[in-house]
Amino acid sequence: QVHLVESGGGSVQAGGSLRLSCQYSGYGGGYMLAWFRQAPGKGREGLAAMYSGGSEPYYADSVKGRFTISEDSSNKRVYLQMNSLEPGDTAMYYCAAAAGGASARIMDYEYNYWGQGTQVTVSS
Repeated sequence: QVHLVESGGGSVQAGGSLRLSCQYSGYGGGYMLAWFRQAPGKGREGLAAMYSGGSEPYYADSVKGRFTISEDSSNKRVYLQMNSLEPGDTAMYYCAAAAGGASARIMDYEYNYWGQGTQVTVSS
């Protein structure tokens, strides 16, 4: 059973940065790892994804150039570095894993495993 635990959320002012971390366990590789977010009253939005073990990452247009996904496979962590944060980035952020991979469109229905989420709040 794949287990994902996010951390690193918090409150920050607009223009600031945060780095989210996701500790994963329970699998040996071959998964797509991704970050999603969900704001109150909105659907879940795919932000960034990459194959575990290294690959060219995929990004949603809304975060391209501001957010960076990376993995430390030795410590079984995947990160989301978020820069130039805006109030519109306020949401619950989730780490997810897809067994056997997923598409570059970063769609939530392709992901089998989810963390519990970590809240990010950006104030103006």
